[in-house]
Amino acid sequence: MYDPVNDGMKKGSVAVSYREAKPPRELEHIVHTYWQLTTEAPLDEDFILHALPDACVNILFNQLDTNIAGITALHTTYTELNLGREFDYAGIQLFPGVWRGRGSETKDDFVGTKYLGELPLIEANVKTAPKEFADKHYVFTNLISQLIDQGIIEPNAVTERILSNLDSIHSVADMAEATHRSPRQLQRVLKQTTGFSPHDFLKVVRLQESLKRHNLDRYTDQSHFIHSFKKITGYTPTEYFRKYDV
Repeated sequence: MYDPVNDGMKKGSVAVSYREAKPPRELEHIVHTYWQLTTEAPLDEDFILHALPDACVNILFNQLDTNIAGITALHTTYTELNLGREFDYAGIQLFPGVWRGRGSETKDDFVGTKYLGELPLIEANVKTAPKEFADKHYVFTNLISQLIDQGIIEPNAVTERILSNLDSIHSVADMAEATHRSPRQLQRVLKQTTGFSPHDFLKVVRLQESLKRHNLDRYTDQSHFIHSFKKITGYTPTEYFRKYDV
């Protein structure tokens, strides 16, 4: 199944820890991971997170200020997020296409203001903030179950089939065939459920595969790979792997 990499953390980052855990089995087709990114001690300088697109949606909680939470997703290029010198973020990473909430609630940049939406994010933030990472999972699972009951999160057979057949998908036509839809139907369904065109969706997923050195043969040649990689990440592959842990 699709397994996107973590966002870029500079090699040798000290006093910053990242943890993740898989959800319960009944949510494995909806949730990729539960995660936490936190400082162990105040840093000497601001921490910059190099966030890469992966077509996933994250439910994010600022655990130092429980009024701050949000829904985040990137489109087709990276962004750099200044998290400051002391932070504690936790979240739920959802697989592409399963989020059916309001598009207006989804942000593609830094979340630093009070959550004013109708979802019970502040309640979940208050419950999880004082807990150790392993003890947050129960609250996260209950939140996801609640959002499923409300129809805000639901399985997406189209994206699930694409992500389950990445080894045999080389083109948009292959995506359409794998999902038993015409290219036009695929265009409509992906746009409605992910915000991506089939071409952009494939480009992002292919980039994620390349970050694990997988499926490099999906690119026409080395020049094509380097150009596509730099357009999305801001770095050549050599520069990126030299600077960031993957």
